[in-house]
Amino acid sequence: MAAAFTVSVLFLLSYLTYHYHAGTTRFTGQGWIRPVYFSILISHTVLAALVPFLALVTLFRAVKEQFPRHRRIARWTLPIWLYVSVTGVVVYLILYHLYPPA
Repeated sequence: MAAAFTVSVLFLLSYLTYHYHAGTTRFTGQGWIRPVYFSILISHTVLAALVPFLALVTLFRAVKEQFPRHRRIARWTLPIWLYVSVTGVVVYLILYHLYPPA
């Protein structure tokens, strides 16, 4: 878990650094895919902002051996973390491969 947390933090730092320097990429898709893409993107972004806090609390409770409290929050942290991980890949594929920037 510590390794997964560390890798996630490194990814987040590299992602934020890249987008700070590279800026944003406009979505070029039209029609039905547009609301689908933005629904996925918005849910991904909102939950991605929560994941670091959830992960820190979950990890802290495990380190402090507060296992009942750890399990209660881990039941929420894991599915949210997995959703954010999968939708991040989906957003990337839609944005850069299915509807590449002009």
